[in-house]
Amino acid sequence: MSSDSGHRISDTGESIRFARGELGVRSGLPESANRYPQSAIRTPVSGLRYPVSTVPRRTDGFTLLEVLMALVIFALAAVMLGSAYVNVLNGYEVAARGLGRDEDVAFARQQVLAEPDRQKVEDGGEFDTADGRRAKWSVEITSTNIADLFNVAFTCEIPNPGRAEPLRVVQNFVVLRPTWSIDAGERGKLKEESKTRILELQGKKNQ
Repeated sequence: MSSDSGHRISDTGESIRFARGELGVRSGLPESANRYPQSAIRTPVSGLRYPVSTVPRRTDGFTLLEVLMALVIFALAAVMLGSAYVNVLNGYEVAARGLGRDEDVAFARQQVLAEPDRQKVEDGGEFDTADGRRAKWSVEITSTNIADLFNVAFTCEIPNPGRAEPLRVVQNFVVLRPTWSIDAGERGKLKEESKTRILELQGKKNQ
């Protein structure tokens, strides 16, 4: 039930005042408490309306400085990880190249040991590596004071990509090869000398 004077009578008999631009509460409150802007919020306890605070609130997010610092840290981490990855790849490449080199050298050395003709061994040889390069090997054979035993200076040259000079591997080893003895007289002499030394050692042992 309402009246033209701007009042409304509630069911409980209390008068509630209302007007344009303002909202009223129970008539028992002071007049100043009934005049607040419509933008006020209602408190859940007393039901009164209070003005919204004009203090600026910080919204959730990052500042420009924080974003720039994060980008710098990310860039540094990316550079470090990239350099580490490149080093690992280079290590794998060097290891693979070293393994291939060892296989080529072992193949050339096997050719030397498998050849019974001393003259052919001293002439050297060439062969194709697994990756298509042309390698060559050479040897220098010298006799020892023991018959059929020779010192071998083995050299293997493998082309090295990116460099003008080839990769050179030099090895020295001793080979027992009766077919490499050229002078039969010298061979017999060495055998006699070896026999004499053995007898001398045996005589010294028996004394």
